[in-house]
Amino acid sequence: MNSSPTAAPATPIRWPAEAIWEAVAPSLPGFTVEVLPEIDSTNSELMRRFRGSTGAPPRPEPLLLVAEQQTAGRGRSGRSWESQRGGSLTFSLGLPLQPTDWSGLSLAVGISLAESLDPRPAGQPAIGLKWPNDLWICGQTREGERKLGGILVETASWDGIRYVVIGVGINILPLQLAAPALPTGSSAAPATTAIPPGCLQDLLPGVDPGEALLRTLPPLVQAVQAFEQFGFAPFQARFSARDVLAGRAVRLSDGTEGTAHGVSESGALRVHTAAGMKEITSSEVSVRPVSAAGDNRPC
Repeated sequence: MNSSPTAAPATPIRWPAEAIWEAVAPSLPGFTVEVLPEIDSTNSELMRRFRGSTGAPPRPEPLLLVAEQQTAGRGRSGRSWESQRGGSLTFSLGLPLQPTDWSGLSLAVGISLAESLDPRPAGQPAIGLKWPNDLWICGQTREGERKLGGILVETASWDGIRYVVIGVGINILPLQLAAPALPTGSSAAPATTAIPPGCLQDLLPGVDPGEALLRTLPPLVQAVQAFEQFGFAPFQARFSARDVLAGRAVRLSDGTEGTAHGVSESGALRVHTAAGMKEITSSEVSVRPVSAAGDNRPC
């Protein structure tokens, strides 16, 4: 994503590191909070720290790493995620985790984030979830939907220790996308299917990265610990309440087309295709335009 915030604050960002530590440390022994002014990628840095130097044992300590600016942030499938100081919240949470089944972890993370940030009452969500790792701002029309943020979950193992790094990027301020280049001699606007960016201040006016972090981090740790113990099944209904793909025509990365029918107890996307119902566990999903009459969004 090539973008920049329309305006970034000149005043220092106030990070509630102590408040977050006090809320999380009792349930996550050894937990620490670190804020950096700039780094390539918080996910990459936590992976480097876990693996350590050559010959050194891994460092599996639970750690929240926040970056005021990332220069090489990463999204799913290697996509870039650019950020500017004050215009977005970018952080990674690293901790040892041993769930029986890892399926659906990114969905559980998304549920926690959406519930923490959504100002609307239950049953009228302003923040929806696109399988498997995106947060969307819901609109009254399809054209009103905007991408609020994304999640990147990565794991590493060493000598029986499984370490997970959960990366989160959330737009705080409005973003301005660079216009795609046009072919020489062309005056037509380029076609695009990418959902435009939205920002948290559209929903919570005046919110800053520090406040957003304090809203999201303690509940996120609780959600991850609940996932470790119980898996995705207890989260299934909560995901369904925010599932922006439900009832929509979708196209998978392999070209398969069908209609999305929610997720399974393991977090797999259910897609009804010409060959019958399929459960998708690892594929890119894009939304094909459908008529408003066929729209069955929860938000």
